[in-house]
Amino acid sequence: MLKTGPARKVIVYVGEDHQYHGTSTYAAILDFLFYHAVSGANVVRGMAGFGADHHLHSTRILRLTENLPVKIEFIETPEKVDELLPKLHEMAGTGLIEVQDTTVVKPAEVEKKAEHRGESHPLKSEGKAKLMRIYVGESDRWKDKPLYKAIVESLRTNDIAGVTVYKGILGYGANKRMHKGSALNLSHDCPIMLSVVDTEEKLRKITPILDEMVQQGLVVMSNVDVIKYTHDYIAEERRKEQRA
Repeated sequence: MLKTGPARKVIVYVGEDHQYHGTSTYAAILDFLFYHAVSGANVVRGMAGFGADHHLHSTRILRLTENLPVKIEFIETPEKVDELLPKLHEMAGTGLIEVQDTTVVKPAEVEKKAEHRGESHPLKSEGKAKLMRIYVGESDRWKDKPLYKAIVESLRTNDIAGVTVYKGILGYGANKRMHKGSALNLSHDCPIMLSVVDTEEKLRKITPILDEMVQQGLVVMSNVDVIKYTHDYIAEERRKEQRA
């Protein structure tokens, strides 16, 4: 985050239709700055201008395909600017980059309302858990319903924290028969994987239920480190109080 004191202002001039790896150069530069934690950046579209080729560009109504000038500017510390400039040189291509020494008199501040919502300091919790993966076929059934749906319903009924269902595009099982999805094959039997994370105690309790439901498939379990981020401190504390 910017602080009061010496800084540098960087201005990058490119054409509106300039491309970088298949996307607009100005949009690619903005993404680059965003994901490199630059404090803030602005993109301004010009009404008229010309570049090194002395070709005049303007917004005249009869010239709908004009390559208008676009300006991306940001202010950062001298150290941060030195770090970013080599990549900006590459991305700007035939454009122009200007760097000015400046002074930050008052840095921007995060909105106060974010603090009241408890969103300014993410809450991070870590712990140990078990990851269970259940492999079945899309056409497998249990009591007249798709097996994977029945398993999800069963896990929810038994208070398992959560489950995600993944649909594969190709695979085979113990019978070595290939399963695949195809636009021309309406009766395909794609492989299905259910991923479940919870405590070992809770997952062990549902194992007998899975033994009954999964007649042909695979269930595996492994150790995982759970890392959870949440911003809602207030709601988190209220939930703890309700459980107490």
